[in-house]
Amino acid sequence: MEMTLNLFPLGWQHYLLGGLFIGAGVALLFVFTGLVGGMSSVFSSTWSYVVRRPYFQQARYTDSRLWRLVYAAGLVLGALLWWLALGDGTPGSTSVPVWQLVVGGFLVGYGARLGNGCTSGHGICGLGSLQWPSLVAVLTFMATAFITANLVARWLP
Repeated sequence: MEMTLNLFPLGWQHYLLGGLFIGAGVALLFVFTGLVGGMSSVFSSTWSYVVRRPYFQQARYTDSRLWRLVYAAGLVLGALLWWLALGDGTPGSTSVPVWQLVVGGFLVGYGARLGNGCTSGHGICGLGSLQWPSLVAVLTFMATAFITANLVARWLP
């Protein structure tokens, strides 16, 4: 019980409910449209509006960018509604310096491109459809995250 309080000082129930909503959302997207709701492809397809380089002008990005933008907007609006309904009214904050957030964002983006997808695509959709490459990708993501978190906690203030 004490370990649960240490890991989840604000409770675990909202994590479970959020996970159920995310799982239901990607399942419904796939069942009704046959589309996989990964976020790294949302990023690339959105760039196809403004970047004319051949990579971003591939049909897989230009043909799917509208529904992906709607999907991303739904995620943002869903998070806002969740926060308004269940939050304590104060915005979240972090003590992580901005430079670390920027470097981390670039590394995550690079890893998503390198891994041909992100944690939402591989972790939720790929594992949900029992794809072996997604299992390997998720295990790699998690191992890298554990190692990085421990290194940062040890060497950075």
